[in-house]
Amino acid sequence: MQNGGGAFLIPYLIMLLLVGRPLYYLEMVMGQFASRGCIKVFDVAPLMRGVGVGQTLALLLILGYYAAVLSVSVRYFVASFGSPLAWARCEPDWSGCVDSEFKGRVQNASLRPSAEYYFNRTVLHNFWTVEDGIGVPDWKLAVCLLFCWMCITGILIKGIRSSGKASYFLAIFPYVILLVLLVRTCTLEGADQGILYLMKPQWEKLIDVQVWYAAVTQCFFSLTISLGSVIVFASYNSFTNNIYRDAMIISWLDTFTSIVSGIVVFGIVGNIAHITGNRVEDMQLQGPQLTFITYPDAIAKFDAAQNVFAVLFFLMFFLLGLGSNTGIVTTIVTAVRDRFPELPNWKVVISIAIYGFCCGLVYITPGGLHVLDVVDKYGVTLTTLTLVMLEIVTFCWMYGVEQIGHDIQLMLSRRTGVFWRVCWSFVTFGIIAVIWVFSFIQYTPLPVPLGMTVFGWCLYAFVISQVAIWAVYALCERKEEKLLDRIKAACQPTSDWGPEDSTVRSQYQAERSKRSEENRAQSVGVGKCVLRKMCNTFVQK
Repeated sequence: MQNGGGAFLIPYLIMLLLVGRPLYYLEMVMGQFASRGCIKVFDVAPLMRGVGVGQTLALLLILGYYAAVLSVSVRYFVASFGSPLAWARCEPDWSGCVDSEFKGRVQNASLRPSAEYYFNRTVLHNFWTVEDGIGVPDWKLAVCLLFCWMCITGILIKGIRSSGKASYFLAIFPYVILLVLLVRTCTLEGADQGILYLMKPQWEKLIDVQVWYAAVTQCFFSLTISLGSVIVFASYNSFTNNIYRDAMIISWLDTFTSIVSGIVVFGIVGNIAHITGNRVEDMQLQGPQLTFITYPDAIAKFDAAQNVFAVLFFLMFFLLGLGSNTGIVTTIVTAVRDRFPELPNWKVVISIAIYGFCCGLVYITPGGLHVLDVVDKYGVTLTTLTLVMLEIVTFCWMYGVEQIGHDIQLMLSRRTGVFWRVCWSFVTFGIIAVIWVFSFIQYTPLPVPLGMTVFGWCLYAFVISQVAIWAVYALCERKEEKLLDRIKAACQPTSDWGPEDSTVRSQYQAERSKRSEENRAQSVGVGKCVLRKMCNTFVQK
């Protein structure tokens, strides 16, 4: 809606091809090859370990608000058992309201559906500004939030294997509901106009850097790249697991899911616009409102079994969120236990759950969505965009694309195609760097008080500063006398870096040492060495 409908699909697909998929495959390779979490994997270049720490901190920020949004779905799930649906009809004090279950057309374009009033006034008690503070948490949402964290803790308290078993149901069931909603949406009056708006490009939007910025961030969060989760889950694979196949299936399935979800959302928005007499492009719905207004509005218009579909939909939403939350918590647990292996798994999980619940209370206040926007923009989106460039520098330039190709050959017995090597060497980094620069050039603050904006920049500075802090720590640990020698040594993998199996690791280290000797014999210049790692792209030895 914010990025021109169909105009967004073009940069999204381009970014998916040139940024999303290469990074997803790269992170899977590094995680599976070394069998290490998102911080330990930076043993590949200890100087850059702060990148992994920063990504973990970004995940901690996401953890604070993700379960809070999930708690709203639990509230709707409970309300779905009432008849009629709580959001289907207007309350007497909701002026300018039209029943969401109404299927006709009204003449007053200023009217809004009852689903919108229910979300803003009954569920969140939403403040439109936060000048006077964010308010206090809603007790009903607090109970729902507690329930969410009890479920997450119950799944993960026994370890990663239990979350893997739960994922079969958590991942498959939502597709059934999504396809049902797709069929129903396509039969709504006016849905065609919304879907047409999604599919018809607005070419002038393609020169707007913010559209490309949104496309990159959508790829990041949809595929969960540059947050450590992919590395962590890949680290639990067997060494010879076919991650190339997995990466292709998951990335294409993710794209398919995103487009189908987009069709459902825009079809419903088109229906709301038709009923209220608005144009699709004038419908100002965004963020959580798209989930908790458009979908409930569509369900309220079902001819039969409204309660059944409402229960199934919000169960689906809860299960999807539960799956994502367990992934986030697993990533953080792995990072902590890699550093402190003596800590029992259950203690780490419970500590994270307590932290997540306490942070979540902030986001279920009347002004919570404003806080969410600030934390998401400054503490997560901007930091992720910055850290992913440093991740590429670490893996592809310091460790080297050529070496990654040999690692893939050792794991999968397959050569790495030119497309992947070109993207890893400079294309992916170049695209992200350009968008990152323009995101600061065209920066516009959120419509929140100055204090919240300052808080957002402080979050950004705190996360990014981890790179410098841990770099200094890595240099202090070195024994070399000269600073330049310390930097060179801290850019090299640790002595135990490589496959988890000792036999395979010995083979890897022998082959790598042989190539290093050959490279030193050809050139001793650091600059030429780095340049070769970056640009030795079109030929894999």
